[in-house]
Amino acid sequence: MLTVEFIDDENYLAAAYLPKIEELLQFAAAEEGIAEEAEVAVSFVSSEEIQSINAEYRNKDSVTDVISFAMEEGEDDFEDPSMIRVLGDIIICVERAKEQADDYGHSFEREVGFLALHGLLHLLGYDHMTEADEKQMFGRQDELLTAFGLTRG
Repeated sequence: MLTVEFIDDENYLAAAYLPKIEELLQFAAAEEGIAEEAEVAVSFVSSEEIQSINAEYRNKDSVTDVISFAMEEGEDDFEDPSMIRVLGDIIICVERAKEQADDYGHSFEREVGFLALHGLLHLLGYDHMTEADEKQMFGRQDELLTAFGLTRG
């Protein structure tokens, strides 16, 4: 089971969205075969804060929608079943999520769900650095969002 810790010190996101995001992430973790106890932290931040994080950790001085920090990068397997598996952190820019929901013509809930799922898939080793990887990752995102019932409609 996946435990999701939400961090929203400035109340950027209405609390009503949190149960659905948690349910989506738990669903996706189960679909991805995460059977052991695992946890992830999801933070909601401003444009300024994510730009600062992006500049510091990725050398990109720009606002982005989501950044993930995997705790297991470089590890082949998670081997100690007595410990809770810490997948990492997902940081979502709420302002950018609102803009993108408007730009794409779907709900804010769908966009935040997409970004949270995108971040989780990065934590699980998916990436989109090559065209083939992008096709695999975005295809998996669409499968999971559709199976969960969080569609663009």
